[in-house]
Amino acid sequence: MAARKPGVIALFDVDGTLTAPRKVITLQMLEFMRDLREVVTVGVVGGSDLVKITEQLGKTIMNDYDYVFSENGLLAHKNGELIGRQSLKSFLGDDRLKEFINFTLHYIADLDIPIKRGTFIEFRSGMLNVSPIGRNCSQEERDEFEKYDKVHNIRPQMVSVLREKFAHMDLTFSIGGQISFDVFPQGWDKTYCLKYLDEFQEIHFFGDKTYKGGNDYEIYGSERTIGHTVTSPDDTAAQCRSLFLEN
Repeated sequence: MAARKPGVIALFDVDGTLTAPRKVITLQMLEFMRDLREVVTVGVVGGSDLVKITEQLGKTIMNDYDYVFSENGLLAHKNGELIGRQSLKSFLGDDRLKEFINFTLHYIADLDIPIKRGTFIEFRSGMLNVSPIGRNCSQEERDEFEKYDKVHNIRPQMVSVLREKFAHMDLTFSIGGQISFDVFPQGWDKTYCLKYLDEFQEIHFFGDKTYKGGNDYEIYGSERTIGHTVTSPDDTAAQCRSLFLEN
C-alpha cells in the first residue's frame, strides 16, 4: 500500500461530486474514498448543514474523512473533533436578518410560478437558503422547477433584485442545487474552510458547480487551491484515480 502523500489534501463538494444531487453516496463511491484516503488526506466541504451532509455521506462520515466542513466550513471538524464554529445570527444581528427575510418572503409571495410548496427560507447557522418553490416539494417537482428555472431564470432574477436591495449588507448569493440559492456574508463561501488547512501545500478541490455564480466557483478559483471540475461521482473517481492512485 502506498504511503500517504504529505502536505496534500483532496477536498470534495458533496452534491453532484460525491453523490447525485440530494442522493445518498453509493457503496462503490464510499469504498473508493476510503482507498483514496490511504494515499492523501481527504476532506468534504458542503453548503448544507451537518445533518443533511450526514444523510448523504452516511453516519460514519466523521470516521471516513479527515476533515468535514459543513455550511461551507462555518462548522468545522477535524478527525471527528469540532475545531470551529461561526454564526450568521451573531454576525448580522436580528434587525438586519428580519429586514432581509421580510423582503424575501414578500418577493416570493408575489412570484408567479407554476407551483409553490413550503419552507421558502431555511435558516441555517451560517447562511440562509432561499427556495422560490419551497423546500417541501417532491423530487419530481424539484426536477420540473429546475427545467422551468433554466428557461425563466427565476433564481438569477431574484438574486439580482436582492443583491441590489441589500448591497449595504455585503452579502454573497450562490445558486446551487435544483431549487434554491444560499445567502451569506462575503467571504463565507467555501473558501472559508481554507483557514483550517494552512498545513497543506497542495489543496485539490473537486466540484461540479465551478462556473461563475455556482457555489464551488470561489474555492475552485482560489489561488490556494488546484481546482478540478467534475460532472458526476464517476467522473470524480476517474479524475482522482488518475491524479493520485496511478502515479
